[in-house]
Amino acid sequence: MATLQRQLRLSEVISALSYALDITEGQPPGHAVRSCLIGMRLADELDLHPRERSALYYALLLKDAGCSSNAAKVCSLFRSDDLRLKQAVKTVDWSSGTENLLWSARNVAPEGSPFARAAALIRLGLTRGAQTDIFRTRCERGADIAKELGFPEKTADAIRTLDEHWDGHGQPLGLRGEEIPMLGRILCLSQSVDVFVVTHGQTSAFQMARDRAGTWFDPDLVRILEALEDDGDFWTRLSSDEADMLVGEVEPTELIARVDEGGLDRVAGAFARVIDAKSPFTARHSERVAEVAAGIGTLLGLDDDELRRLQRAALLHDIGKLGVSNLILDKPGRLTDVERTAVERHPSHTRELLARVTPFAELADDAAGHHEKLDGTGYPLGLRGDDLSQTMRILAVADIFEAMTAVRPYRAPLPLDHVLAELGAQAGTKLDGECVGALRLWLDLELA
Repeated sequence: MATLQRQLRLSEVISALSYALDITEGQPPGHAVRSCLIGMRLADELDLHPRERSALYYALLLKDAGCSSNAAKVCSLFRSDDLRLKQAVKTVDWSSGTENLLWSARNVAPEGSPFARAAALIRLGLTRGAQTDIFRTRCERGADIAKELGFPEKTADAIRTLDEHWDGHGQPLGLRGEEIPMLGRILCLSQSVDVFVVTHGQTSAFQMARDRAGTWFDPDLVRILEALEDDGDFWTRLSSDEADMLVGEVEPTELIARVDEGGLDRVAGAFARVIDAKSPFTARHSERVAEVAAGIGTLLGLDDDELRRLQRAALLHDIGKLGVSNLILDKPGRLTDVERTAVERHPSHTRELLARVTPFAELADDAAGHHEKLDGTGYPLGLRGDDLSQTMRILAVADIFEAMTAVRPYRAPLPLDHVLAELGAQAGTKLDGECVGALRLWLDLELA
């Protein structure tokens, strides 16, 4: 892997990766980018200081960085598909007790019997504190990711307060009015407007904003938004293929953030933690796969650049799983054919998502090939023999090893000797024998 010929703008990387966050939040592709364009237009009208604009810009792109961390809880509470639920709740006034109850009644345990649905609804009503925890987990985790990536406290505060409402009935802190940071108020309005524009149209979006002025939204911000209603060119371009290009243009030019190789490593590591937070059964999975893969790669003689590339591919190999429901990921029993098909699509999603990210595009095929096998029985492409790159072969062994030695919803961790015996049985047929041998040697060195 060659050193970057130029220092990339960090915005190029984060805006491209925000598409993974859109999927996790159950939103159409480009939601974060469009929200960013709306929010930055509001920032123009407010004449925010460049430092505030920069903090806002990245808060808008990273606003959903914590959304994977509450997926399992959402799924468990509602007995329903977390992705579908998150998409549906975006158009509901969930701070209204009546509307929240009606929405919950329609969406809780949709596959259950009438009795099971009623029981689930009652249980949901008794767990209001758990629902607050859902918001708190998402907001705090998102703020932590922003700080981990080096963004200022104002960026973290905006993400932490994006679900707070002007009347104090938001979540998780119940902040009211100007207790909510201005940047958090902009996030709340911007994301809501985008959701309504996409699902119901521009007219409905502006009516929603007017209806919720003084309850959800800062009334002054809504008035500023209304001044943009007749800017047809802005709304047309927002919904066009130009949005990805436009989001780069609205980054404050006074404070353009650049990213070097070390910065890209931090981005990959941060998004690995977003990925692993999707399910309690995959905590540290991507980080652990990267650690094992690096151990194998070192013993196979990879140089520093090759190891860095391998570790990034390992950290991001499961990014496509952000689009898989926790009903499937956390299921304790055998998957149905339909569910297994959904799981086996995740490498293809990984390829599509990474292909969007300029510095990670070269990893897309390798990262997506971690379930391919030498004999052609793997997925999603059924590659065979020499079609599998060395990175794919290493990732396949590291991924299987980590999965077999970790807790899964359907079993406890398997004993190390059992795992090594199983890997040895597949060496030379399904798995690369040199990679399996290097794994054994690495383990010997680690356990010595």
